[in-house]
Amino acid sequence: MNILSIQSWVAYGHVGNASAIFPLQRLGAEVWGIHTVQFSNHTGYGAWRGQVFDAGLVRDCVQGIEERGALARCDAVLSGYMGGAEIGEAILHAVARARAHNPAALYCCDPVIGDVGRGVFVRPGIPEFLRDRAIPMADIATPNRFELEWLTGREVRDLASAKAAMAALQAMGPRCVMLTSCDVAGVGEGEIALLAAEGGRFWRVLTPRLPISVNGAGDAIAALFLFHRLASGEAGRALSLAASSVFGLLRRTAEAGSREILTVAAQEEFVSPSRLFPAEPL
Repeated sequence: MNILSIQSWVAYGHVGNASAIFPLQRLGAEVWGIHTVQFSNHTGYGAWRGQVFDAGLVRDCVQGIEERGALARCDAVLSGYMGGAEIGEAILHAVARARAHNPAALYCCDPVIGDVGRGVFVRPGIPEFLRDRAIPMADIATPNRFELEWLTGREVRDLASAKAAMAALQAMGPRCVMLTSCDVAGVGEGEIALLAAEGGRFWRVLTPRLPISVNGAGDAIAALFLFHRLASGEAGRALSLAASSVFGLLRRTAEAGSREILTVAAQEEFVSPSRLFPAEPL
């Protein structure tokens, strides 16, 4: 399996490509990582050093990969946080080039816009770019609840409205949608729900709520869901395996009291989750 992942990179900690690439490699995927930024650490610390790369660098790296003849073997393109619309256009150019060489190549878009309680935290124009340009090109989308509501203009209050919003997002482009967090009516107080939709079917996984708030977990679960969806062809199985691995990762992180997710220390969770949460049809 070959995945082209275009995301941010941090030297310290695990977000963006630093959260997505290693789990994919641990599962046996070949990952071609192109970084949109090189920062010392994630911005959640309030201070960081490094540089934001321009769209020309992304296009140049994609062209170099294409010149090696590798895009014919590209199974999927994965994107996450986009620093600007110009970076977004470069990512969509990469998707187009990958599909030109391999029409079966999938595009998994993690539409990073914001979160409940924080609102929109990306630059102006990015949410609209994701809605109008990226989502229509995507085969798979992995929004959180806030992002699903923003992209579809639908309020998610309970499981029924979550399913309706996911179906609305599917109608915009991606045939497969994973909702990475669904804390709504119908979900137990000590639980977190994750949902997936494809082919008119819906699945739910419930995991215990952990006393932890860290950066990078969304990047990891998007990558894991893409891998397992490619490997199995089944959204329900992909949801179960991805959710189980990330729960194990976060449990280990919470037990250690770490500010950063323990991507390396908990790597066995990617291959063999210590606790498997089944996906139940809805």
